[in-house]
Amino acid sequence: MNTQTTPSPQFYLTAPAACPYLPGEMERKVFTHLVGPRAAEMNDLLTQGGFRRSQNIAYRPACEGCRACVSVRILANEFRPTRSMRRVLADNRDVVSTVYPAQPSTEQFSLFRSYLDERHQRGGMSDMSALDYAIMVEDTHVNTRVIEYRLRQPGSGISEQPRGELLAVALTDMMSDGLSMVYSFFNPEVESRSLGTFMILDHISRTKTLGLPHVYLGYWVKGSAKMGYKTRFQPQEHLTPRGWELFDAARED
Repeated sequence: MNTQTTPSPQFYLTAPAACPYLPGEMERKVFTHLVGPRAAEMNDLLTQGGFRRSQNIAYRPACEGCRACVSVRILANEFRPTRSMRRVLADNRDVVSTVYPAQPSTEQFSLFRSYLDERHQRGGMSDMSALDYAIMVEDTHVNTRVIEYRLRQPGSGISEQPRGELLAVALTDMMSDGLSMVYSFFNPEVESRSLGTFMILDHISRTKTLGLPHVYLGYWVKGSAKMGYKTRFQPQEHLTPRGWELFDAARED
């Protein structure tokens, strides 16, 4: 009789470090490795349980005395864009989004560096090299894709391989119950297009087309200006000690 069991994931705790979202706070994370034949299954389960993926690591906050980081997922099938979001869609009607395997390119890295240099000069990713970027994209044992957003070239129609200017990129995990936006970046010089919002709207549309319910946005931190945009996409659920619950924006005001 075969008594072998499937190895359970091993979890580890990081040392305390300065919180990147709330001044004066310290953060700790619990993490595990996403490797092997069950990596995709584990990524689904852990994401649904409030974890995020970075390369082949799944992590979630484990801070002493602080529960400010809250996992957020949009209910794609019930989502209706606001008037301002419809304007964003109209402003970007000349943008084509295309899904590719998780493979980096020089063009992507150039845009990535421009984004970091403009928006995140002091962040933890500010000194990332081309090799670091390649590892961020390729080091995955789950079903990950790169979505490129390009200007449609005049007269080209809808091309399967659009080669207009690269405006934005999203690194996205394809999950059993939706899409998880792992990381995204865009050309900071075209702020009027609201490309960050546009990419989320595109993911909602893709999730609906796939017949799946959720778009995972990672963590929302109340009081953090850089995270405030996430609660604009309604309806959405937040992971609480009681499980996933519908978020009431009016109650937070």
